[in-house]
Amino acid sequence: MPDQKMTQSAASRIQSSQATGGKDTGAGSFSARAQSAGANNASQAAAAAAGNTGAASGGQGGKSGGT
Repeated sequence: MPDQKMTQSAASRIQSSQATGGKDTGAGSFSARAQSAGANNASQAAAAAAGNTGAASGGQGGKSGGT
């Protein structure tokens, strides 16, 4: 079976159907986890396309350096 990653559009469809059905879409819900996975996969794909693997990038880890 091929490795299929969550996309942002698939996560959007999940969240929409959950909300329409009156299901929980708050933090910790399935739709929230799907949304997070879709965003995470999209940012990893963008980093890979830019040649940035993340772990060895030497970045600041999300913190802005300075004073």
